[in-house]
Amino acid sequence: MQILNDKSYHTISEDIARPIEGRASRAWWIAFGITLLATLWGVWAIWVTLRDGIGAWGLNKSVGWAWDITNFVWWIGIGHAGTLISAVLLLFRQQWRVAINRSAEAMTIFAVLQASIFPILHLGRPWLLHFNLPIPNQYGSLWDNFNSPLLWDVFAIATYFSVSLVFWWVGLLPDFAMLRDRALKPFQKKIYSLLSFGWSGRAKDWQRMEETMLLLAGIATPLVISVHTIVSFDFATSVVSGWHTTIFPPYFVAGAIFSGFAMVSLLLIILRKVCKLEAYITLKHIELMNTVMLVAGTIVAVAYLTEFFMAMRSHSEFEQYVFRNRATGAYAWAFWTMIICNIVLPQLLWFKKLRRSITFSVCVALVVCVGMWFERFVIIVTSLHRGYLPSSWTMFSPTWVDIGIFVGTLGFFFLLFLLYARSFPMIAQAEVKGGRCQVSGLRSQVSGDRCQGVVIILDTPDSLLDKIKELKSDGREIQEVYTPFYVHGLAEALGLKRTRLGKATFVYGLLGFLFGVWLVYYTMIADWPQNFGGKPNATLWQGLPAFVPVIFELTVYFAAHLLVLSFLFRSRLYPTKKAENPKPESTDDTFVIAYESAPQEDKNEK
Repeated sequence: MQILNDKSYHTISEDIARPIEGRASRAWWIAFGITLLATLWGVWAIWVTLRDGIGAWGLNKSVGWAWDITNFVWWIGIGHAGTLISAVLLLFRQQWRVAINRSAEAMTIFAVLQASIFPILHLGRPWLLHFNLPIPNQYGSLWDNFNSPLLWDVFAIATYFSVSLVFWWVGLLPDFAMLRDRALKPFQKKIYSLLSFGWSGRAKDWQRMEETMLLLAGIATPLVISVHTIVSFDFATSVVSGWHTTIFPPYFVAGAIFSGFAMVSLLLIILRKVCKLEAYITLKHIELMNTVMLVAGTIVAVAYLTEFFMAMRSHSEFEQYVFRNRATGAYAWAFWTMIICNIVLPQLLWFKKLRRSITFSVCVALVVCVGMWFERFVIIVTSLHRGYLPSSWTMFSPTWVDIGIFVGTLGFFFLLFLLYARSFPMIAQAEVKGGRCQVSGLRSQVSGDRCQGVVIILDTPDSLLDKIKELKSDGREIQEVYTPFYVHGLAEALGLKRTRLGKATFVYGLLGFLFGVWLVYYTMIADWPQNFGGKPNATLWQGLPAFVPVIFELTVYFAAHLLVLSFLFRSRLYPTKKAENPKPESTDDTFVIAYESAPQEDKNEK
């Protein structure tokens, strides 16, 4: 998707660097102050929870899960769209993702951080968090219960967070390098030098990065689906009426995409206005995001109807009562808020005029975020507050501590996003440049020597490829090529061999798989066999269905992280490395060829 106004490569760099290099506006400082106050309220509420215990929350004997798990699932859903945009749309070569993927990835990381706060606090003793990890402890052979969906959550969310983080960081390396070579202040230059890992834009590094990003996208795609599937197992594997249903995994995944795209749309609409990025985040981008929301919202609506239909046809009076109680009971107001926000209003996106309306897009994004929060609240609270025994029936009301922690996470989320907007490139400038053609005229300049060679500076990818062919036909030895983005056809023109990262990633994934199998076998079968609910783990095969989530997450974890380490090692990239590009402009808008001054045959004769 081409950006507006046919901007040059340098103009793109200027536009993307402006929010970072310029001074913060008054509106930014006001927003920063508000989010900081909300964060401090949340910190105080967390302190009260740690001091007094979770009795400071509104929980009771019947409703043992409420705002905490509602907020946890909601934040995980919010963080779902970032990796989806980056991974799935990259695999499908959807060019429109390049203007929104970087901010969406950042949103994923910030949202998962907020989500992790709630289950940690709900432990009651968060200082014993390390007991969730399968590590030796002072209680002898006491291992984690890998049959528990709550432990699957630990592995799924930790893997999702770390893979999303490295996916985001690897893609940021060229952007940090561009900021490094533009920086005028020594401190700023030092910081971006550390963050860029010495990225210089060498042709082989670009080839490795392209393959690394594609492999990470392939790894992350099933991971995206698995995370909210495993979150849904927290409920679906129970025997609580209203939870014990097989539709939850696809239902939760569709809902996560729905709410995640809503938050991405809301944030990017604000960013495009405040940071003057209308030429990059266009109405077409907003329309496409609204289209995805429409599709996901329709799937969610079908899931609601299917869930209700199956309950009514189940011949279980308990299941039928839960759904009747949701629609007509004490929490009916929350149920109908969910229906209006998630089904009724989003269907207006069928109209193209509304899909392209900025005002309506903001409204529908807010409505969907609210509606998806109420969906999680309805699923959790209404299934618990009316149990099998009428004597246990009760109501749930949040305390100021419940509200404070939630408001604090909202404040912390937006606070991180404000700091991100002032420090990190919000748009993947290298990918934006790589997806369009330069409009300025051709410039070819020969300068100086580099290791007894010659440096040629060019303006466009086409002129770069033509010059390489010319030099090769003259028998010149090309030492290195530096480009501001990945140039298609450059590796072939230079005769670079394909990387072996794909084969290495398969081996890494196999190592993770074998480690996962060994871990569950040793802890659950060999060292400390356990019998949970009449389901003994006598053999690995008996417990295998419950072990699949952990084995899968470890496979993904090993494959993704060792792949990135291999990419950095083979490209010799590390935080303190000095950049090698002979011209700083090669990370901005110029293409540099360094070659031997004498033809190859003349050197051989000498």
